[in-house]
Amino acid sequence: MSVLDPSLVAPEPDAIYEAFTGWASARGLEPYPAQADALLELVTGSNVILATPTGSGKSLVATGLEFATGVHGGRTFYTAPIKALVSEKFFAATEIFGAERVGMMTGDAAVNADAPIICCTAEVLANLALRQGAAARIASVVMDEFHFYADPDRGWAWQVPLLELRDAQFLLMSATLGDVTRFQRDLDRRTGRDTAVITSATRPVPLHYEWVTTPVHETVEERLATHQAPMYIVHFSRAAAIEQAQALNSLRVCTREEKDQIADLIGGFRFAAGFGKVLSRLVRNGIGVHHAGMLPKYRRLVELLAQAGLLKIICGTDTLGVGINVPIRTVLFTSLSKFDGVKPRLLTAREFHQIAGRAGRAGFDSSGTVLVQAPDHVVANLKALAKAGDDPKKRRKVVRKKPPEGTIGYGEPTYERLVSAEPEPLESSFAVTHSMIINVVSRPGNCWTAMERLLTDNDEPALRRRRHVHAALTIYRGLLSTGVVERLPVPDADGRLARLTVDLQPDFALNQPLSPFALAAVDLLDPESENYHLDALSVIESTLENPGPVLSAQRSMVRGEAVAAMKADGLEYDERMELLEDITYPQPLKELLDVGYRAYARSHPWVLDHELKPKSVARDLAERSMTFTEYVAFYRLARAEGLVLRYLADAYKALRQTVPEAARTEALEDLIAWLGELVRQTDSSLLDEWETLRNPSPEEELVAEADRRPPAVTTNKRAFTVLVRNALFRRVELAARRRWFELGELDGDAGWTADDWSGALAGYFAEHEAIQTGANARGPALLIIEPGSEVWRVRQILDDPDGDHDWSITAEVDLAASDEAGEAVVRITAVGPPAPW
Repeated sequence: MSVLDPSLVAPEPDAIYEAFTGWASARGLEPYPAQADALLELVTGSNVILATPTGSGKSLVATGLEFATGVHGGRTFYTAPIKALVSEKFFAATEIFGAERVGMMTGDAAVNADAPIICCTAEVLANLALRQGAAARIASVVMDEFHFYADPDRGWAWQVPLLELRDAQFLLMSATLGDVTRFQRDLDRRTGRDTAVITSATRPVPLHYEWVTTPVHETVEERLATHQAPMYIVHFSRAAAIEQAQALNSLRVCTREEKDQIADLIGGFRFAAGFGKVLSRLVRNGIGVHHAGMLPKYRRLVELLAQAGLLKIICGTDTLGVGINVPIRTVLFTSLSKFDGVKPRLLTAREFHQIAGRAGRAGFDSSGTVLVQAPDHVVANLKALAKAGDDPKKRRKVVRKKPPEGTIGYGEPTYERLVSAEPEPLESSFAVTHSMIINVVSRPGNCWTAMERLLTDNDEPALRRRRHVHAALTIYRGLLSTGVVERLPVPDADGRLARLTVDLQPDFALNQPLSPFALAAVDLLDPESENYHLDALSVIESTLENPGPVLSAQRSMVRGEAVAAMKADGLEYDERMELLEDITYPQPLKELLDVGYRAYARSHPWVLDHELKPKSVARDLAERSMTFTEYVAFYRLARAEGLVLRYLADAYKALRQTVPEAARTEALEDLIAWLGELVRQTDSSLLDEWETLRNPSPEEELVAEADRRPPAVTTNKRAFTVLVRNALFRRVELAARRRWFELGELDGDAGWTADDWSGALAGYFAEHEAIQTGANARGPALLIIEPGSEVWRVRQILDDPDGDHDWSITAEVDLAASDEAGEAVVRITAVGPPAPW
């Protein structure tokens, strides 16, 4: 199908409207009344606040604004809250308008950044607006999921463009905006344009709400029998979603024919050990799981199967509220309360309607159903009262159960209130930072006037505004005292009354904000150190967001080991508990990084907006010589493996982007190659898309299958060599600690049981007191590789304390099996004094 070309249309409202609606109709997208109203307002230059239900086609209206803006030769910025949605909109716009007219900026990478249509995160647009102000070359802005305006941490990024881009035309969209009178009034005043509010309580697919008191198992059975699937069963923890899916696996969800279709569609999809095997069993019975902690390829597989109509049940978390594009007929809430990270609380009306709105999809269903499960204690009380019958005395004697301790109780009145309630009004969440001040100072014009407008025209209440003014003055004085900013006695040629004395990188505050510090910190390291490559990785890791589940698991393990040691030393309970307070997860180079950070902040104070976070995840994985699957199992992170892999992908990208070629040693190049291959072989989608953006190729397909098979692992010889080295050294480490059972788990299938390992190394320990595992032990000098076309023969020499090097582990690496598995497949052939091959 040909692309939509705005340059072919006359710049009159009627011509633009007719051309766009004609194109939409040709694609089977006849506009609904609310869509038509919004498009008419947009082509005549008005701002639009589009508050219509989920599934009412807001994306089509956004495309209409992109088209209309293109007709006039302007640029549109489309913002969304998360990178995955930005990426989705980028690919969709590329299909519609052609690759040359669409670009993307997410902080990870930018492609075609000067294109007429830019898809980006809200933070990217906010920082551009702060740096360029009225001079920004932005004709229109689409702000999707605008209810994020109230997000406590990120809401500032949805507010700043409204304050700064006063020449732009705005389209604000969400299904759950609440009262928008304030936004309509302020947009009229700030932009000088009329602002139309398009609302519609009428969904293209109407919803029916029900309060149910049957157990989940029975509720699901009944709805399956009455053809109300696909069902999305909403939980507020990953563990609950997985447990529910497994509990429902005993139901006959699919016919034999449907199971065969599922098997055909799955084909050779590669399920890894752990959660992958669980998911494989579930989806083959028509049951999916969907949450943010899953590997992207697993989520995508669930979505593909659901889109094909083959999954009848999907158990997931409330991340569904940010949207997966699958047909869902019924949404079942297992609870109306959630733990928000601080305390349990009831859902807000916005949260409830955001999730409920996923039921019933246009083009798939004539109606949707929203079920709310009564809590167990309410169901128990109803049963007890029913048993008492109509006898008042018996009913008075019924002892009513209460909600479990630590939870929030609710009943049918809460359900009825949420169903009828309008979403709460959006509350401002503004913030002042060093980056904000520096961006405003760096742009042409009077920074005082610009900053005053930001501080006094925002939507904050008066008390918070005064606090923001105080914070801005404090930051500005700090910038003056450190010499980063200087006042000018007279305005310069661009009208500036102050200027920066330092040069900012072009993407300042758009990408990883601590990357410049990391680059400077790498210079503090000694390239001759045997741990230089690992220390460079630790510098990079300190600038990344903390992966909470991993750090929590590390802290628990370290504390467990510490308690065991303290007990062995005879310490009393109170003393042990006091000492445990100071024990946390590993933080390599913490003291060096803290000192360097404080020194760097004296001349680059904007880094103070961002906390340095020393940790060891990618480094820990490297030092343990584990595969991804082994690492996830070691820390019991199966429910968060997607989060772990995303973190490792971010570490790889940051290493690639930050550490210059001149600072890379052979060991660091090996580390980078290994980390990239590990991520790629586990789930290539996390890197393939990024690499495509860094090096766009018109020949490449933009949308890949769920299981994007990466290149054969053996084709990247450098990375594969590191994988082989790690596989051998993993066995060395286990042998050094005499962990025979774990060695047997690794090699039992190949005939090397725990007893075999123990017996084979008995002679070594009779001659040597220990196996050393330091840097020398894992160096290339003690690993001999003899490559072959089908098999590599390898020998890992053990590093004994006397330096005799008279024992080794000999193995074969099957290349074909390694390519199939996505990791080095090693078969031990001998353990003992080296013998000729």
